[in-house]
Amino acid sequence: METMSNPITAADVNKLRQETGAGMMDCKKALTETNGDFEAAKDFLRKKGAKIAAARQDRDSNEGVVIARTSADGKRGVIIELNCETDFVAKNAEFIAFANQIANAAVEANPANLEELNELSVQTESSSAKIGELTIEKTGKIGEKIGVSKYVAVEGERVIAYIHGNFRLGVLVALSASFDGADETGKDVAMQIAAMSPVAIDKDGVDATTIERELEIAKEQIRLEGKPEAMVEKIAAGKLNKFYKDSTLLNQEFVKDPSKSVAQFLNGVEKGLTVTAFKRVALGA
Repeated sequence: METMSNPITAADVNKLRQETGAGMMDCKKALTETNGDFEAAKDFLRKKGAKIAAARQDRDSNEGVVIARTSADGKRGVIIELNCETDFVAKNAEFIAFANQIANAAVEANPANLEELNELSVQTESSSAKIGELTIEKTGKIGEKIGVSKYVAVEGERVIAYIHGNFRLGVLVALSASFDGADETGKDVAMQIAAMSPVAIDKDGVDATTIERELEIAKEQIRLEGKPEAMVEKIAAGKLNKFYKDSTLLNQEFVKDPSKSVAQFLNGVEKGLTVTAFKRVALGA
């Protein structure tokens, strides 16, 4: 236990500040309240952070960053969204570094869900702590509600990560094969996903609820146009096929070459090449 019998000095306060990242006045108060015991002062600051976090639970934290990352072997990728309350904090280098640290831990440990992610331990300057605990500490330090709101993972033969718009949107795409140039091809497809926001890889991946909703909307539009009831089903089926073309990845026009579909682009790169999985995470969505 490191204590001080002499009055607390500016050097003592600065030392605690360097070790914890907390503000000067908070560090001075922590040392004063704990009679100069550095470890107790650290605990004091952590408890203060938890108190602030609890007080800010009803605040909106729709700003932040989205980080996409892949494993060294290219077989797995993750996206995490770390939120804060203001754009000012979201652009802070320390905040972005923390988000990257969380993404790196997720890639290495491959947690099953967000709850497991928050239980992962990461290294700090002086020790290690769970991600969930660190977000509480940073809430106390920054004074804004901080937390991981999304975590998704993708596995495949070759997974490519793409971050768009200054950490505001992340994409993972898994290709069916790994080959020279796969990263460039995967980035092209990831940019397609970022721009066009497909709902599924192909029409077989569209859930029944979405299909039913699209059919009902189409039928209502057709009736409002005054078409005969006998034609409604046929026209609605045509509109559904148009939905598949516009909203499923492989059937979409390839943004970089609209003369081809994404499926045709992939097959032109490597015969039989396709996408086996993708995830798209937009900040605050």
